[in-house]
Amino acid sequence: MANTRTVPSGTPTNVTQKHTKGGIGESTLRPDGTLKVTGEFAYSSDMWHEDMLWGQTLRSTVAHAEIVSIDISEALAMPGVYSVLTYDDLPAEMKNYGLEIQDTPVLANGRVRHHGEPVALVAADHPETARRAAAKIKIDYRELPLVTDEASALAADAPLIHPGRDDHHSGHVPHPNIVHRQPIIRGDVEEARKRADVIVEGEYTFGMQDQAFLGPESGLAVPSEDGGVDLYVATQWLHSDLKQIAPVLGLPEEKVRMTLSGVGGAFGGREDISMQIHACLLALATNKPVKIVYNRFESFFGHVHRHPAKLWYEHGATKDGKITHMKCRIVLDGGAYASASPAVVGNASSLSVGPYVVDNVDIEAIALYTNNPPCGAMRGFGAVQACFAYEAQMDKLAAKLGMDPVEFRQLNAMEMGTIMPTGQVVDSPAPVAELLRRVKARPLPPERQWETAGEGADVRALPGGLSNTTHGEGVVRGVGYAVGIKNVGFSEGFDDYSTARVRLEVINGEPVAMVHTAMAEVGQGGVTVHAQIARTELGVTQVTIHPADTQVGSAGSTSASRQTYMTGGAVKNTCEAVREALLEMGRRKNGSYHPAWAHAELLLEGGKVVTDGGEVLADIADILEDEAIDLELEFRHRPTVAFDLKTGQGDGHVQYTFAAHRAVVEVDTELGLVKVVELATAQDVGKALNMLSVVGQIQGGTTQGLGVAVMEEIIVDPKTAKVRNPSFTDYLIPTILDTPTIPVDVLELADPNAPYGLRGLGEAPTLSSTPAVLAAIRQATGLELNKTPIRPEALTGTL
Repeated sequence: MANTRTVPSGTPTNVTQKHTKGGIGESTLRPDGTLKVTGEFAYSSDMWHEDMLWGQTLRSTVAHAEIVSIDISEALAMPGVYSVLTYDDLPAEMKNYGLEIQDTPVLANGRVRHHGEPVALVAADHPETARRAAAKIKIDYRELPLVTDEASALAADAPLIHPGRDDHHSGHVPHPNIVHRQPIIRGDVEEARKRADVIVEGEYTFGMQDQAFLGPESGLAVPSEDGGVDLYVATQWLHSDLKQIAPVLGLPEEKVRMTLSGVGGAFGGREDISMQIHACLLALATNKPVKIVYNRFESFFGHVHRHPAKLWYEHGATKDGKITHMKCRIVLDGGAYASASPAVVGNASSLSVGPYVVDNVDIEAIALYTNNPPCGAMRGFGAVQACFAYEAQMDKLAAKLGMDPVEFRQLNAMEMGTIMPTGQVVDSPAPVAELLRRVKARPLPPERQWETAGEGADVRALPGGLSNTTHGEGVVRGVGYAVGIKNVGFSEGFDDYSTARVRLEVINGEPVAMVHTAMAEVGQGGVTVHAQIARTELGVTQVTIHPADTQVGSAGSTSASRQTYMTGGAVKNTCEAVREALLEMGRRKNGSYHPAWAHAELLLEGGKVVTDGGEVLADIADILEDEAIDLELEFRHRPTVAFDLKTGQGDGHVQYTFAAHRAVVEVDTELGLVKVVELATAQDVGKALNMLSVVGQIQGGTTQGLGVAVMEEIIVDPKTAKVRNPSFTDYLIPTILDTPTIPVDVLELADPNAPYGLRGLGEAPTLSSTPAVLAAIRQATGLELNKTPIRPEALTGTL
């Protein structure tokens, strides 16, 4: 059994390891890469167990209704059906779950609050039998008045989404249909407003975006002889799932054993529970393995989405271009259940000023309960919506002042030492002005190559693409810029930690390191980086990665751009402790034979113990012999505090990360079609542990930002609160033909507080890519365009 102890993030190491082949800094290839591109990788939907059953979820067809009755008799009578479960069949006293607020029922209890809410479960011997049985369940609904927007949610006579909620009486949350509210007050906005030579304001609308991961929700639950269950599932946070699953099953956590299965993307959409509890309930009810795999239609209802938002901003500036003040109000639609809405509100409010120096702010952000689909974590987590609005404001201010939009941003850019609106001092590099300089200095793509190509033009390079709608007629070019700021890691006093177990032993005469964490590999490349860290710190070439499960301590969520910082930090610290234990073992065995064991700085390199002068003292294998060193350590970043609920003051974040984009677009002004020609980006990553992975993450995040700029939106009917486009036929995501060239400029300005000086990087490119594209379209068309995504009718005036 591994030894467990806590190591703070500030623990210094006395050894600077030399470069090891396959270590940090190299673009080591992913161990799962070839399997994925050849179609041989086993995803969670590929799992199989002999004699397993198939689970199916019956979901509500209306958005807000009382359940008058449920008749399951016809479903139970079908051959091949083993079990049908409703709320009344739940085995434990705890029947709700949730990330932060346990307000989500496992199955609807007398009332449904959104379209697609789970009402009943079926287990059968064939997936089609399970589907048909679910369709035979008869539910009598009595529909209730809908809450779909701020006006209907906060009206004096508004239906309460969660009656009996009493935490709003403190005044912090003035209405029970508000999930969370965070104001931030700093300076004197009214006094600063008097000094402003220009004032601009704007109202902005951000649509509901789906994570659109390609691997649907899926998992396999296997009942065990001890009355527990083994769950194999695609998720982002094994231990968070465990803490929500065990209570509603009525089981202690040690009887719910979880193992990560192949994950086909996540982007926040797997941070909440989907089918995990349902599969376990059916497995325990039937005493048989149960597999659940959502189809694409059900996937749209089976996970949370990005919060749609309404944002109002006001900025003032002096005639020489200095921002005097900012006021804003951000309203996020959280849907029927809380999910991660409180934390999203914290991010949206605390980052709403952007990467700029603004001493006087008056900010309010709220999330609402409505009957719309639940919303929660998605890449960028509240900062995306704010960046869309504040960057539009920067362009408005620059235009009103007659200034270049990039130079205006640089004039107001924050830097190390800047005080955030929350009062927190930025204590690591913040190269905002330099990132903007780099994207602006990059050569522009050639202007309109198709003009000289005539009939031989490649229509794929034009707006409309292969639909062949233009050969250049009515097409104009635009260039736009944007920059954003994102926090890294869990904030506001959350006890954010990660655990790593490392075992060093000799196998077949070679020293081999085994790294065991509960980190969810969702495509970010953590398994690659963990092996690189182990090679660097232990000087070995052979590293194995143990499957992620709950038999080791929590690694936290694969979200918030935190895993390389946090679980990478845990692997680093544990490897350092293993290294020290190995050297101490070597001193005991060999110290009397060579004085360097006691006096020299010792390193591990190429499977050997060497001095800093290069003298070989011993082979690692000879020191270990038949012994093993096995340690498990926790790693915590420096502490944060919750934002004050009245003023928003507090050191709420661990680290900030920045990215800038320049978008070049061509717009067919007659048809309203957009072709993004290039999305150049620059980002500070602190230290690139694997440059190939770094560039891939930046390009991927940029592409998701492009999607929400011009095509991605879940359409919810305002009259019925029903989702109108739950498929990839009608919910569009960028394909290879939509994705432009994405040149990447990487800065490496180390954060002294972080492992290796690294900076979390996965989310930042998702922020500024969207407003950069919008800025470019505005420049091309002259239209204000305050809503995303941009649709053709908004560009042609046919709205």
